[in-house]
Amino acid sequence: MRSEPVDPDIDLSIAGQTGEWFTRRMTLPVIAVGGMAGACARYGLELAFPVSGGGVPWATFVTNVSGCLVLGVLMVIVQEIAIAHPLVRPFVGVGVIGGFTTFSTYTVQVRNLVVSPHALTGVVYLFGTVVAGLAAVALGLTLTRLVARRTWRRPGSLTAQPGEVR
Repeated sequence: MRSEPVDPDIDLSIAGQTGEWFTRRMTLPVIAVGGMAGACARYGLELAFPVSGGGVPWATFVTNVSGCLVLGVLMVIVQEIAIAHPLVRPFVGVGVIGGFTTFSTYTVQVRNLVVSPHALTGVVYLFGTVVAGLAAVALGLTLTRLVARRTWRRPGSLTAQPGEVR
């Protein structure tokens, strides 16, 4: 009598699904390692560009906006250009970029600026970061697609078929 698998999505008696089991088991450790790398990079940037009293926290701004840009690039690469290993997106997207960007520090910095005599700076920083982050994602998506169209000509990827609009 055959028993039901512990995870109904994965049946280890099927040869092709053993890789899926490994990938799922490795997802959290891969995210953790990526997160450590991203957080160390952010910490180094914060040390290199400390915040002066009442000034714009440029290190956090650059960190968050550049993280948004890289996330836009990554999403085009793993979703539209290359068939990436299933752990690439968790490692880079969730781990490295998630550890590198710091929207929690951003909110604390906004709050500290808004309740200080530098409230206007805080409001500009609040909205400026959001607008710049969204623009960076759009730029990353657009530039990566543009470069990919000129560089890679894999069938069915980033190239329009006759009569298809992309």
